[in-house]
Amino acid sequence: MMIKAIVLDIDGTLTNDDKEISLATRKALLAAQDIGVKVILASGRPTTGMLRYADQLELPQHHGLLVSYNGAKVTDCTTKEELFSQTLSVAEGKAVLTHLQNFDLKIMIDKDDYLYVHNVYDNLVHYDDKSINIIEYEARGGNYKLCEIDQLADFLDFPLHKILTAGDADYLAQHAEAMAAPFVGKLNSAFTAPFYYEFTAQGIDKAKALDTVLTPLGIRPEEVIAFGDGHNDRTMLAYAGTGVAMANAVPELKAMADHITLSNNEDGIAHHLQQLVH
Repeated sequence: MMIKAIVLDIDGTLTNDDKEISLATRKALLAAQDIGVKVILASGRPTTGMLRYADQLELPQHHGLLVSYNGAKVTDCTTKEELFSQTLSVAEGKAVLTHLQNFDLKIMIDKDDYLYVHNVYDNLVHYDDKSINIIEYEARGGNYKLCEIDQLADFLDFPLHKILTAGDADYLAQHAEAMAAPFVGKLNSAFTAPFYYEFTAQGIDKAKALDTVLTPLGIRPEEVIAFGDGHNDRTMLAYAGTGVAMANAVPELKAMADHITLSNNEDGIAHHLQQLVH
């Protein structure tokens, strides 16, 4: 079966641990586009946090797509047209933000150029014996300015593509079920890393976003190859005719993938695509 689209998670998949695309991976993806394959980046990141990678891969020159906010929004890199968008309503956002006040979390929401948080100095999460300034990381990654808001629930008067929470990995593991409980069957919520837990609209995931935009383009699931490493990549790999897990992927993703390639630090994408582009 001819491959017509390559779908790539970003963090831990497309990029190495230094958050860079290796030369070999970049060359492989440029070569794929040169023979007409559409390249799609699909991430939990906001759209603004994906643009530099899109530029490095020349997606604007090839009508590449950005699936951002874990599938809540899809953008054509060439035209900047929004092809799909599904948000949390203001009422849903307020309900989630109010409930999350009961937990020890760093809560982040965005609009336009700003990332809104309760306290820019309450910014550390702990994972794998490391401390991470998670608010700085999100602000830098999304090219946001920071703004403190005392009560995010009271402040909110606009729909959201997602609500991002961060916390110590052990704490989130213990409290995620209680965080999600009032919204089961009403909204989507999921881990996107051991220290991230996110809320999106009901039914939103990377697979739904892909199906919504690829079907009108005449690209069938069996003509798609998808690469990922995290829990939020499960639906994407299941949707694609060929699902490839990185060697550094979570065990659950490896178990359901069609193939396992080398890690994100070992040019795993380029390694697997060699037969496609040569």
